[in-house]
Amino acid sequence: MISVLRLGHRLGRDDRISTHCGLVSRALGASEIIYSGDKDDKLIEGLKSVTKRWGGPFKITYEKNWRKIIKKYKKKHFVIVHLTMYGLSVNKEIKKLRRKKNLLIIIGSEKVPGEVYQLADYNIAVTSQPHSEVAALAVFLHEYFCGKNKKFKKAKIRIMPQARGKKVVESSRK
Repeated sequence: MISVLRLGHRLGRDDRISTHCGLVSRALGASEIIYSGDKDDKLIEGLKSVTKRWGGPFKITYEKNWRKIIKKYKKKHFVIVHLTMYGLSVNKEIKKLRRKKNLLIIIGSEKVPGEVYQLADYNIAVTSQPHSEVAALAVFLHEYFCGKNKKFKKAKIRIMPQARGKKVVESSRK
């Protein structure tokens, strides 16, 4: 199981990026995303709506106290992976991480507290250059799952791949 913890969501500032973190988490294979920081019911309901239309399972929740989440997942024997440009190369560590079945992936928004680096089992970098948490999460999940696409159950909408144009198929299930 892959869970994602988004640190420090800020209302009015991180709405779009936090939404993209949730979309990437779901689309690329995570089972859930947990937000900390400012509570944002609109963000959570928007991602739940996407999951309802495009399929799941995928869980979206809020927890004010990010430390509580990290400690809870450590007790459940999850491996804690913090995505940061200051970490070890994903290319060198990914094989080791693929052998771990339960991961809590931490991504930041504002400056990440130093404590997160200490609580993490792995501090992983997709590049040692400035980049977004959305990019880091997408690259990490793509590498972890070897580029395999997740299958979604109960999707009301799905895309039919084609070379040109757009073909969207709606299910008759309600």
